[in-house]
Amino acid sequence: MPLPPSPRAARTPGMKKPLLLSYAGCSTCKKALKWLESKGIDVTVRPIVEEPPTLEEFEKWIPASGLPVRKWLNTSGQSYRAIGKEKIAAADDETLIRWLTEDGKLVKRPVLVHGKRVLVGFREEAYAELFGR
Repeated sequence: MPLPPSPRAARTPGMKKPLLLSYAGCSTCKKALKWLESKGIDVTVRPIVEEPPTLEEFEKWIPASGLPVRKWLNTSGQSYRAIGKEKIAAADDETLIRWLTEDGKLVKRPVLVHGKRVLVGFREEAYAELFGR
C-alpha cells in the first residue's frame, strides 16, 4: 500500500520543490525559513554565498520576479559598499548581473523560486499569496 503524501509537500504534483537561496547569517532569511517551516512547506535550501545564481538563472529569474536588476542588489551589505554607490549607479544591467553572479552577498535575499514565480526578499504577504496560505 503506497504511503500518503507528506503534509509538508505543499506543491502541485509534478512541480519541483521550491528553492530558497539563503545565507545562514541573514536574519531575513531566518524569518523566511521559519515562516515556511511553520506552514509545513518543504523547500530546497541553497547557500547563496557559496552558490550564487548563475547567468542563466538570472536570465529567467529577473523577468519572473517582475523587478528591475537594481532591486536584486543587497544595498545594506558589505559587498555593495565595497563596490561603491557611484560605481553601481554608473553600471549597466549587464555589469550588475555579472557582479551578482560573482558575489552571492551582493544579492538581496532570500530568493524564493517556485514554479514560474520568483520572490526577492521576504514579505510574509507575498509568501502567503504564493503558497495560498
